[in-house]
Amino acid sequence: MIIAGCDEVGRGPLAGPVMAAAVILPASYDLPGLTDSKKLSEKKRERLFDAIKEQAVAWTVAEASVEEIDEINILQASLLAMKRAIETLSITPNKVLVDGNMCPKIQLDCEAIVGGDLTIPSISAASIIAKVTRDRLMLELDQKYPKYGLKANKGYPTKIHCVAIQEHGPCIIHRKSFAPIRDMIKQYEQS
Repeated sequence: MIIAGCDEVGRGPLAGPVMAAAVILPASYDLPGLTDSKKLSEKKRERLFDAIKEQAVAWTVAEASVEEIDEINILQASLLAMKRAIETLSITPNKVLVDGNMCPKIQLDCEAIVGGDLTIPSISAASIIAKVTRDRLMLELDQKYPKYGLKANKGYPTKIHCVAIQEHGPCIIHRKSFAPIRDMIKQYEQS
């Protein structure tokens, strides 16, 4: 039986896309320290990212854009990113295990597992692939939009990021449907 793990990252940030990865691991693999990406240092995630890509039977990453997040909401955008990741795997799995309590709408057997990124290796691997890919994208976006400190905050609502939005207004990569951004837009327009 071919099982894929799937996880998403980037639901909480004020900026950037939400990303999901799907990973099919072989029956035996050598990935010491494999766990939820949030439990790992950046250095360990980077090391595991390369090892997962080398050892995985198949892996893929997909995203839902800021525009899609604003149009359909962050939950639906997260599920859309997961659906895209699963459907673009080079091998079709028999079953998909997804971190969380909801499955994307796919034509495959799918099971949602709360805390799966801590307990299911293929989901842990997917969380690492998605996290490293999104972090790298945010570093690229920091070059285009340096005022917001994206290199450090990766789009999350840190104090520095929020102050920058208040001072400069949001840019194209900000999720304008999010309440904090809507409030900051009002404040920026009134100043």
